[in-house]
Amino acid sequence: MEIIVSANEARKSSPIPPPDMKGAHVAGMEAYRSLVAEAEADYSGYWSRLARQFVSWKSDFTVGLDDSQAPFFKWFADGMLNVSYNCLDRQVERGLGGKTALVFEADDGQVTRIDYRELLARTCRLANALKARGVSKGDRVVIYMSMSIEGIVAMQACARIGATHSVVFGGFSAQSLRDRIQDAGAVMVVTADEQLRGGKRLPLKAIVDEAIALGGCETVRDVLVYRRTGSDIAWDASRDRWLHEETDGQPQNCEPEWVGAEHPLFILYTSGSTGKPKGVQHSSGGYLLHAALTTQWTFDLRPDDVFWSTADIGWITGHTYIAYGPLALGATQVVFEGVPTYPDAGRFWKMIQDHRVTVFYTAPTAIRSLIKASEGNEQVHPQRYDLASLRILGTVGEPINPAAWEWFHRHVGGGRCPIVDTFWQTETGGHMITPLPGATPLVPGSCTLPFPGIAAAVVDETGAELPDGQGGILVVRKPWPSMIRTIWGDPERFRSSYYPPELGGSYLAGDGAIRDPATGYFTITGRIDDVLNVSGHRMGTMEIESALVSCTDLVAEAAVVGRPDETTGEAICAFVVLKRARPSGDEARQIANELRNWVAKEIGPIAKPKDIRFGDNLPKTRSGKIMRRLLRSVARGEGIAQDTSTLENPAILEQLAQSN
Repeated sequence: MEIIVSANEARKSSPIPPPDMKGAHVAGMEAYRSLVAEAEADYSGYWSRLARQFVSWKSDFTVGLDDSQAPFFKWFADGMLNVSYNCLDRQVERGLGGKTALVFEADDGQVTRIDYRELLARTCRLANALKARGVSKGDRVVIYMSMSIEGIVAMQACARIGATHSVVFGGFSAQSLRDRIQDAGAVMVVTADEQLRGGKRLPLKAIVDEAIALGGCETVRDVLVYRRTGSDIAWDASRDRWLHEETDGQPQNCEPEWVGAEHPLFILYTSGSTGKPKGVQHSSGGYLLHAALTTQWTFDLRPDDVFWSTADIGWITGHTYIAYGPLALGATQVVFEGVPTYPDAGRFWKMIQDHRVTVFYTAPTAIRSLIKASEGNEQVHPQRYDLASLRILGTVGEPINPAAWEWFHRHVGGGRCPIVDTFWQTETGGHMITPLPGATPLVPGSCTLPFPGIAAAVVDETGAELPDGQGGILVVRKPWPSMIRTIWGDPERFRSSYYPPELGGSYLAGDGAIRDPATGYFTITGRIDDVLNVSGHRMGTMEIESALVSCTDLVAEAAVVGRPDETTGEAICAFVVLKRARPSGDEARQIANELRNWVAKEIGPIAKPKDIRFGDNLPKTRSGKIMRRLLRSVARGEGIAQDTSTLENPAILEQLAQSN
């Protein structure tokens, strides 16, 4: 069965040519095509050349790709390096010690700047403190902190001594934290007394205590606590240690632990609705290469840029495009503790103005929420602020619908800033399909072309490549340096999840995609498990969501899921947030019919939602991700038995359940 996706959203506009960027790292499509051709001619040699260009090696490697134990691929395996050295020492040695590395803006607006020399010294002091507590190469350390300089230092300190870190997002529950500590076999947890978000104090240390009390965390010997707020907290003198007391007096020099390129740098857990969390294991050498390379090429990063990724270090974006990629290039970057709507919805724009941000990377969910906030409120509209410093915009986390793309481009970028709509995953380590701002003509709603060296394709269920214009399953034909190495402690789950035999050795991304016959551009149509089968037709949920949100006079946000239907097999259920007050009664029915007809016009009658429910908001995590698995339960009339502790707004589930 073909996946029915019109790709109309990505075709409505003619491609927008890139600005004249003669000094770009990849300038023009000829330069892009030359890199693609180099990779096709000598794949291992291409990545090896870049590895020697972007990574400093203690001892050079002799083999690029080792595929002898596929799908457990290795890259640069006999090379020796240290990731922290590459991010910090190397910058000081290059004369950048006095350059600002991090501009930290706290929730309350206080700003702290730290240069590369001080960041290295703080990393070394913590690394020495970890060693003093018995942490050594190969040990796992769980980091459960909010956005902070200390969180980044903790990651770098682990990398410096060869310990494998596992950062857990500060919004996860005690049970989720306990599961990750247990699975990783962590010997230490680094946390804070509390975190500050939106003017509120939220517990961290108390949740660590609760997680350990649940049992199964016997490997944990120490809990290091950063004093963020100074609130009174429970204390177990047998294991709890104040971070400042452990680091005070430690030497500010720490010789890096040189490790093999395949040494596990970190484990990052991805959670689903059921089952054991998956510990995605990343290497040191290959991961660092792609982090640095994509930061430079995708954002055309230059020495005088001020880079800001709004992600949290608890997610992969915060790893690659905060903790590692920008630092490996000696960049100056903004790190933000708070939320985009506190003290008001102009916070992002004010920070860009104040810090003269040049490259801004955020999530479509954040953009859509700020569009809604700025409707009718000029005080928080981006045009009220001086955003002239911006030159590159980027989006991450999910496909951006064309209406939000156009708003972002016009109102934030002033119509002059290219938008890099990046597709990638926790498992891929870095960008896989993305425009390059000095080379790629842009089409709203499309992530455009594969990053040079990434062999992406669209196939059917048997692994056969599909013609352009026909939707199917997104795969990657060849291994790449920053790919997931395995699932921690479960290699068979890795093999079955990402390399099913029917795909003939290709990596299964888990997303649907379609390529435009005219341009070859990719459009992501949604997760495969979010592809709906309605009367024998398969439709990507992202296509329907984009159609709804493109009704710009009415809709601020939309999320689409499926529910069982006796007649059609699956029915389309849409949850919609309007740009006006939530309707009820006859008004709700009238607007729902308008939206159904709109979707029929945009995609076709088969895509008309059977159910449309209106809410004041959608269920989102504190990082802004829409929890579609919870919406599926609501659509099916099921009780919510899943963990909702990461939700910013759990009460919205009851509202949506009653809106039917």
